[in-house]
Amino acid sequence: MQSENKIFADFAKFINGAAGTMAGMGREAGESARENMREWIAGMDFVSREEFDAVKDMAAKAREETETLKKRVETLEAALAKKPTAKRATRKTTGKSSGTDKKGG
Repeated sequence: MQSENKIFADFAKFINGAAGTMAGMGREAGESARENMREWIAGMDFVSREEFDAVKDMAAKAREETETLKKRVETLEAALAKKPTAKRATRKTTGKSSGTDKKGG
C-alpha cells in the first residue's frame, strides 16, 4: 500500500511539473509572438501614437492660422475695394541707359 501511495504521489508531482512547464511555455510563446509582431510593425514604418497626435495638433493649428489669415486677407481686400483709386505716377521707360550703370559703358 505504501508503494501505491508513492506511485500516486510521484505521478501527481509529474503532472504538476508538466502543467507548470506547459503554462511557462504558453507565456513564453505569447511574449515571443508579441515581440515578433512589434518587430514586424516597426519594419513597416508605422508612427507611434505620440508622433501621430503631435502632427495632428500641428495640422489643426495650421488650419486655424490659415482661417485667420484668410479672414484677414478678405478684410484687407474689402477695405482696398472701398478706397477710391488714385492715379499712380508711372515712369516711362525708354530702354536707353542713363550712363550710370556699373558696367562701364
